[in-house]
Amino acid sequence: MDLARSRRVECWDERRRAGGVAWPAGLELVGDDVEVPLVDGRAVRAVDLDRAATTPSLEAVRDAVVELLPYYGSAHRGAGYKSVVTTRAFEGAREAVRRFVGARPDDAVVFVRSTTEACNLLAHCVGEDADVVVLELEHHANLLPWRRLGARPLPVPRSRDELISSIEAAVAARRSERLLVALTGVSNVTGELMPYEEVAAIAHRAGGRLFLDAAQLAPHRAVDAGASGVDYLALSGHKLYAPFGAGALVGRRDWLEAGAPMLEGGGAVSLVTSDLVVWKQAPERLESGTPNVLGAVALGAACDLLSATGMDVLATIEQALADQLDRLLAGVPGLRRLSIFGEAGQHVGVACFELQGLDHGLVAAALSAEHGVGVRSGCFCAHPLVRELLGVAPGEMEAAARRMAGGAGVRLPGAVRASLGIGTSPEDLARLAAALGELAERGPRWTYRGPDGDGPFEPDPDPRPGAG
Repeated sequence: MDLARSRRVECWDERRRAGGVAWPAGLELVGDDVEVPLVDGRAVRAVDLDRAATTPSLEAVRDAVVELLPYYGSAHRGAGYKSVVTTRAFEGAREAVRRFVGARPDDAVVFVRSTTEACNLLAHCVGEDADVVVLELEHHANLLPWRRLGARPLPVPRSRDELISSIEAAVAARRSERLLVALTGVSNVTGELMPYEEVAAIAHRAGGRLFLDAAQLAPHRAVDAGASGVDYLALSGHKLYAPFGAGALVGRRDWLEAGAPMLEGGGAVSLVTSDLVVWKQAPERLESGTPNVLGAVALGAACDLLSATGMDVLATIEQALADQLDRLLAGVPGLRRLSIFGEAGQHVGVACFELQGLDHGLVAAALSAEHGVGVRSGCFCAHPLVRELLGVAPGEMEAAARRMAGGAGVRLPGAVRASLGIGTSPEDLARLAAALGELAERGPRWTYRGPDGDGPFEPDPDPRPGAG
């Protein structure tokens, strides 16, 4: 082990035990010890609380990619030794994903770029004759493809019982033989857990199926698709400590093979003649072109490492941190938490909030530039849900968007989101809370330039190296 690597492991060992949080060994993260410059000239260790958007790479994942690189070749169709090694690594990654999500033996595991692509791919395969039940609380990735098929999203429910009853009513009113309920496992805005196993049972009683957007669920909780009745699910590597451009769509083969592939090209066919195309079975028919082998291998390595560590172990640690985050934010003056259901303890380590009197983008910019704390601000690709949580009338949001599109200096309403994950420490959460307390009491210490449209606020001037 080189000296730099040895020091990173030592730092990880120190931090993983800090504040009584004992993260398991072997989960070192690339960039976990990076320092960032502040506008006042200091440099501090970066606190990354934007994990719901993108996670850093596990060092073990990075190492798996580096190990394969010398042998990287053409998957499936090459005869050389490098191609043999590459193909085995690619297919091994497919089996790692299958094990991680508890897929059935005959389920297809299709590699895609992201959950967004997985949702669009499934929508293409399901077809326009399907009856799709979806709610407005979804991320746009699990909302817009179904609207394109004619689905009318159900209003945001304000309790889990209301969610169940609204889905039951929509399922009972089905108009098509093919029924699909599309639901997220965890809200990407508030981190609240959804009762997807109950929803799966509702869909199955009506002869339908459940699609689970597991992008936010899989990094925080164990997933067992077969045992929980999930027919299809999607996840993204960039939210699962494998940010190398791969995700997966996992599920039953028949619907995935019902029509022509969404992308047509090499690798997806058994035969092409002047007037005939014979498509392969899934997953090959849905992975046209040269696959992202390195991304798939990274995703498979992350799945294997997280499984070996134990998702229940990680969930217990994260729940303790989420409880601490709840307590700290409750003590920040003028901070209002946003929640769909308003029930304590029913969420992963995600907190969405407003800070009275301060624009959400300004809060995020000041946290970064003055404190070295990274969070997210805006509507989190979930406009209908955020509008509902903020109590903004639909017409007001639409008018602001039109003015913004026309070049007017208008801001869409939004909020701030802090999200934790592997490696987060009590110290990180304390730094966030202290910074928010300072902003609430005195406002930003620096001056900031407002954005054009929906972009971020920026320090003005910005003396940080490379930022000016």
